[in-house]
Amino acid sequence: MASDSSDDDRPLAGTNGHKSAPKISSATDRKMDKLASRARPAPPNVSIRNGPVGDGDDAMDIDSTPNGGPKRKARSSLGQAVNYKDESESDDGAPLAKRQKSKHKQEDSDSDDEPIARKKNGAKLPPSIKDTAMVDSSDDDQPLGTKLSQRKAAIEKSAGKKKPAPKKAIKEEESDDEPLAKPKKSQSNGVATAKKANGVKKEESDSDAPIAKKVKKEAPAKGKAKTAAAPAKKGRLVKEESVVNSAADEEEEEEYRWWDAPKKEDDSIKWTTLEHNGVLFPPAYEPLPKHVKLIYGDTPVNLHIDAEEVATFFGSMLHSTQNVENPTFQKNFFKDFKDILKETGGAKDENGKSVDIKEFAKLDFTNIFDYYKGLSEAKKARPPAEKKAEKAERDKFEAPYMYCKWDGRKEKVGNFRVEPPGLFRGRGEHPKTGTVKKRVMPEQVTINIGKEAKVPDPPPGHKWKAVQHDNKATWLAMWQENVNGNYKYVMLAANSTVKGQADYKKFEKARELNKHIHKIRADYTAELKSEVMADRQRATAMYLIDKFALRAGNEKDTENEAETVGCCSLKFEHVTLREPNTVIFDFLGKDSIRFYNEFTVERQVFKNLKLFKKPPKADGDDIFDRLTTSQLNKHLSSYMPGLTAKVFRTYNASYTMSKLLQSLPVKNISMAEKIKLYNDCNREVAVLCNHKRTVGAAHEAQMEKLGDRIKGLKYQKWRTKMMMLNLDPKLKKKKGAEYFALDEDITQEWVEAHQKFLVKEQRTKIEKKFQKDNENRTAEGEEALNEEELKERLEVATELEAKYKKENKTKKVEAEGKVPTVEKLEAAVSKFDERIKTLELQCADREGNKEVALGTSKINYIDPRLTVVFSKKFNVPIEKFFSKTLRDKFKWAIESVGDDETWEF
Repeated sequence: MASDSSDDDRPLAGTNGHKSAPKISSATDRKMDKLASRARPAPPNVSIRNGPVGDGDDAMDIDSTPNGGPKRKARSSLGQAVNYKDESESDDGAPLAKRQKSKHKQEDSDSDDEPIARKKNGAKLPPSIKDTAMVDSSDDDQPLGTKLSQRKAAIEKSAGKKKPAPKKAIKEEESDDEPLAKPKKSQSNGVATAKKANGVKKEESDSDAPIAKKVKKEAPAKGKAKTAAAPAKKGRLVKEESVVNSAADEEEEEEYRWWDAPKKEDDSIKWTTLEHNGVLFPPAYEPLPKHVKLIYGDTPVNLHIDAEEVATFFGSMLHSTQNVENPTFQKNFFKDFKDILKETGGAKDENGKSVDIKEFAKLDFTNIFDYYKGLSEAKKARPPAEKKAEKAERDKFEAPYMYCKWDGRKEKVGNFRVEPPGLFRGRGEHPKTGTVKKRVMPEQVTINIGKEAKVPDPPPGHKWKAVQHDNKATWLAMWQENVNGNYKYVMLAANSTVKGQADYKKFEKARELNKHIHKIRADYTAELKSEVMADRQRATAMYLIDKFALRAGNEKDTENEAETVGCCSLKFEHVTLREPNTVIFDFLGKDSIRFYNEFTVERQVFKNLKLFKKPPKADGDDIFDRLTTSQLNKHLSSYMPGLTAKVFRTYNASYTMSKLLQSLPVKNISMAEKIKLYNDCNREVAVLCNHKRTVGAAHEAQMEKLGDRIKGLKYQKWRTKMMMLNLDPKLKKKKGAEYFALDEDITQEWVEAHQKFLVKEQRTKIEKKFQKDNENRTAEGEEALNEEELKERLEVATELEAKYKKENKTKKVEAEGKVPTVEKLEAAVSKFDERIKTLELQCADREGNKEVALGTSKINYIDPRLTVVFSKKFNVPIEKFFSKTLRDKFKWAIESVGDDETWEF
């Protein structure tokens, strides 16, 4: 029998485990018994609260009283209230977060079983007010079924207790929309559970819990009880018991909306508790097979395993000619390789005789390269099932490192993998490119973790360098790499709370600059004529940083770093002056990207630069020899706390983007045109910030492929028009011969080549589908399809080939399949036109972006809220601008702006 019908076998609340009076039975009871029988027992002492619900999900309505013991909640199984809301209007199945957003949502409800004890202004009502509300709500506005339900519950209570349960308690327990605050000790939590002598809780209903929040071994049955939108007559009990639990679980599991939370008084404290599992070290090196050798001259050599590993670093990247053919790369590698050879006993031939490796040019890494290339190709050629299994195994292995507990919240870790050993490449023309990056050992790693947390175990046989508990630091682990002596940090992922808060502060600081920019500009304009040389240099540098978005520049260790410069570190040779007021900048900026630009400046700025270049200054001398970046930033902080030269780039990029977007008229244009409008604005900002890139080697091939796609659509459009002409020859006279002519850039030779491509593509698709079907059948234990089936399927491609040959001969195109009307074919032509226009816009966009990196400015310099506003204003899905990763990273921007199209930077 269902769980309700077995009440005689379990104790009621307040009976100390003894059986109670016999239970009243009715037709309604039997219906509720049937519903409750679907529930499954929960694991002992487990507390799971329900969040947003979905159709077919099973709820686990289990909770604990404050003292840890399970508590039985009285409920009604008689006379269910009728729900007059249409199923489609019910919000019981909507995410609870949406119901929580509006406090008046519940108060406006027409439901007969709406909550009695409500909150007002966030505070609970006093008991006296609650009681009054309950008495008022139990009169004429309640259905008879509800009153009978209350009466029956009271009878059950009185049978199990010496004193009858007050009407108030019954009313509170029946509420299906109980306030979200956690219950007091003296109050029941609205969860229908039974208390047994051994403390094991038995659930009454599990209809609404999300799968993710259930115990894994208890997978829900599909299509079980869809109670979220069901009428109250049949499903009210389940609804009653699950909503409060959903609310409580939502409180626990609900996403931390830090952008809505009050600001902390002490912003320097980053966390209170921190738990994590440390870092994941790369696998140990696997030696080469005995037949794969490094060759010196004509002699295959044997190497110590450490030296062999370094040799594979170079040998495995012979395809990267940009690096391996770089003389600096070769020089640095060979120096480190010889040092390791000395440390490990050198190289020996097959007879054990030492081989003195002196010349890099005699080294032949071909065998090593071929071996690793073969491994790579074999790995790619594996069946999808094997790749999937390997990925699943890898994900399972990495799972413990992917997340940490930050102040009790689950946060994703960004770079939990320790970088494997290899050859340093560096950015631009780095002087240390080709240097060996040594393997990082646990003894080099410092762990940062909470005092109360368990320190992760280092790999067997090793120990951590140190363990600290610095709650003002946001890194989880750190170590020092050997090439440049830089510290590497394990941080949270880009979509984490900490990273989001850092982005928010950065853009808010740029917005704050809006309030001070006029005074700053007035001051530095006045100081352009200052008699103090240091002040005049500072004012000139501020002008260049503000007007042309130059980076401030820092002092470089040119011996260990690429010689890149910014405004404050400009040299004599980087600036050329042309009368009357043109300044030409030519230098290597960040990442060794060349900055070349000609700017027209104010006459006073031109005079100052001429003065700063005055002899005896020559090549190699600083233009701003009385100014450093730290001095400039100290001066800027006097205008606004935390203001540095770097903020000006963010401010100017966002301000420029804001003004460009505001100037765009809202027109009835296609989606592709809207996206191009946004990209054009983004491109202007990228050019302002000098976010350039070298044209990719594959750019021309990509553009050619895109051109072929456009031609292919034009050809298909022409075929559709020819089908129209085949149906109605008179159309040629009506629409004119030009309408049916093939585009000038499409030759007959191209058409025949394209037809062959289409036939080949069709065959490839059929063969892949056939292969996939066989893999699925094999996986399910079914017999594989034979070759005859494949031949039969390939006949489609053969028929297509014959069709094209006939068209080329007769110059007529017959309609495919069911003969359409001319009107339908004209509609198809219009769709082809739209697709062609979209691709042409993409083509122009890609050509315009070939030397401009839009991503850098969009991600790091343009306030993401501007993109969200554009998305709302022009009705373009945010997915068109932000990938899934960026949507997670900028969730704070998407959520905080909402539907406000008037938000301004």
